[in-house]
Amino acid sequence: MTDAPRSPFTHLDDAGHARMVDVTQKTPTVRSATAEGFVRCPATVVAALRDGTVPKGDVLAVARIAGIQGAKRCAELLPLAHVIGVHAASVDLEVVDDGVAIRATVGTADRTGVEMEAFTAVSVAALAVVDMVKGLDKDVSIEGVRLLSKTGGKSGEWHRS
Repeated sequence: MTDAPRSPFTHLDDAGHARMVDVTQKTPTVRSATAEGFVRCPATVVAALRDGTVPKGDVLAVARIAGIQGAKRCAELLPLAHVIGVHAASVDLEVVDDGVAIRATVGTADRTGVEMEAFTAVSVAALAVVDMVKGLDKDVSIEGVRLLSKTGGKSGEWHRS
């Protein structure tokens, strides 16, 4: 231990080393978070998505399940994320003219928020879309993954303006 002043960042200890924040004394509260992202696709891929002719199958169904699974496994991927109960997870995908729009909402009644779970749901769903369509055209990209809103916890509600 050093005599350095305590870091204002809760994920750092007095020596500046990364640590998991102790939330054992926090009271569980109802929390939710919504994130979005986009998979930009060439017109040929969008046409195949709309026609249901992607050789690997139902892209949106696979991506939806992958996103939900991603939300539930967030703590396995992010070293300082807490293992929390994911009590609700929805992943909605929509084929639009230039790709696939993705929105995920995750809910819990736990000691810490679900923002990272919402981000992970969107990211994994986007990766699943890419995996399913890359055989048609490799010119796909994941864009604009961002938090739209969160509710609950000490900081209360937040909505992207």
